Amino acid sequence: MSWVGRSMALAAATMVTVVACGAGSSSDREASGSCAYQILYQDRTYQDVANVEFTVGEKLGDATQPSCDDTGGQDEVEEPGTTETAYQVDGISPEVAIAVGDTPAAAKFVAVYSGTEPPPEVKKLIDGS
Repeated sequence: MSWVGRSMALAAATMVTVVACGAGSSSDREASGSCAYQILYQDRTYQDVANVEFTVGEKLGDATQPSCDDTGGQDEVEEPGTTETAYQVDGISPEVAIAVGDTPAAAKFVAVYSGTEPPPEVKKLIDGS
């Protein structure tokens, strides 16, 4: 085999090794970013709800966004959660939904779910009724 042939064979073998080393970890990458956005407030867990038009009401106090353990137990140090301000959502009980964020303008809408469905009050906001 000529020098050019050997070089090409070596390059091809190197590429196969590089691709093989990186190929098996796609599910690991998907699992690593799998934490859902959750908020803890007054012993209730709220989840992020998209596409909701709402009006932020008065400040309620502090809520906690728990840390995300998406390392599969590999990270031995448990990170503390972050504290955000909880706000009332006009027309909805805080037992159903709140808004959280650093400011009222930056607040996200979160709701307590029963199973996979949002509460009826939240469905009305999503539907625009």
